[in-house]
Amino acid sequence: MRTIWNGSLTFGLVNIPVGMALATKPAARQSDVSFRTLHRECLTPIKQKRWCPTHEREVERDELVKGWEVAKGEFVVVEDADLEAIAQADDSKSIEITGFVAAEDVDPVFFDRTYYLAPAREPAARRPYVLLLRAMQETGKAALGRFVRQGTEHLCLIRAKGDTLALETMFLAEDVNSQAEIEETVAESKVKEAELDLARQVIDSLAAEFDPADLTSEYRTDLRQMLEAKLTGQEIARPVEAPTEAPVVDLLEALKQSVAEVTERKQPAKRGRAAPKSGSRKRVPARKSA
Repeated sequence: MRTIWNGSLTFGLVNIPVGMALATKPAARQSDVSFRTLHRECLTPIKQKRWCPTHEREVERDELVKGWEVAKGEFVVVEDADLEAIAQADDSKSIEITGFVAAEDVDPVFFDRTYYLAPAREPAARRPYVLLLRAMQETGKAALGRFVRQGTEHLCLIRAKGDTLALETMFLAEDVNSQAEIEETVAESKVKEAELDLARQVIDSLAAEFDPADLTSEYRTDLRQMLEAKLTGQEIARPVEAPTEAPVVDLLEALKQSVAEVTERKQPAKRGRAAPKSGSRKRVPARKSA
């Protein structure tokens, strides 16, 4: 596995050599197809210019400077040297573990991006990695830590993912919005036991095991097909809007309809099963003629 960073995990006097590798593709947060902005008349890619409206001219890169807007139209100028002065420098190439917490206590809302931590290739240097992994698996603990990469500080959580240590970079507490307002609204709403029972039935009828292969994008598939069709000169058919049904206002009635629809979808699967062997079905007496 190709690593993008090599260093070590440290806590106390323990030092575990690791390499950091991307768990997701670099373009995972966007479509696998990118577009350029073209001039419709000649299909030439458009260039973005750095334009100063005060001097009404294009500005060169060496004329640019960063600015922090403190009021409308008022800026504090920040030079690159100012940012370099406070940039984190870390020559130790280490991820410092500051403590261990219950993995289930950390809400995924704090996770930013996932990386894999690969052990060293030498068997002797690999043993501490395996030891930490097994201990975290048995205790259900995850490690909180911090590291600096390319001058930027990152908070992280290291957890066991199967037989691999995974590192999640984390958002700061101040970066995550509070959910208190939503919880207050929810607390004011009451549901009936009959509604809750039907809701459980809907959930049970749609219950399934998680399969990562099911995480597919219909948009990406349709986008590729559309581009291939345009490449071969085919005319793109516009989708026909399906008639919208009137929404069911009554919650209890909506739940009943949901249960009925799920049950109806499962009926064809049951009918398609093989008939039971002879002798396993009770005989029904023949109906007497009138």
